[in-house]
Amino acid sequence: MNPKVSVYRTAHFNSAHRLHVPEWSEAENQRVFGLCNNPSFHGHNYELHVKVTGEVDPVTGYVIDMKVLKQIIEEEVSSKFDHRNLNLDTEEFKNLNPTAENIGVVIWNKLKKRLPEQYELQVRLYETPRNYIEFNG
Repeated sequence: MNPKVSVYRTAHFNSAHRLHVPEWSEAENQRVFGLCNNPSFHGHNYELHVKVTGEVDPVTGYVIDMKVLKQIIEEEVSSKFDHRNLNLDTEEFKNLNPTAENIGVVIWNKLKKRLPEQYELQVRLYETPRNYIEFNG
């Protein structure tokens, strides 16, 4: 058995969103979400850390080719979410509140579908330098 190693790739995207539950009153949305419920939206400079864990290939010495991982992140995350209004411009959040938690789970699902099954995947998404989520399925 080859050693298991974790490799990491970081990506950035800038997106606007509004945290809002349509079934709630404006007052309830404001009480729960505060400034994040701004009807004109607000934005974040998200930082995404993708962790892939697997066995080191004895021939290449790689867990995964980082160029391939970079391309998957670009195609599944950056190109779809960067400089977008998540509520208005993406299918993923038309009916899903774009909290950091939900964004992280959506990203994990999109990346997991593109990776071979033998890899373990974890995403860490920073909404601000002090606020982040982590999801590993």
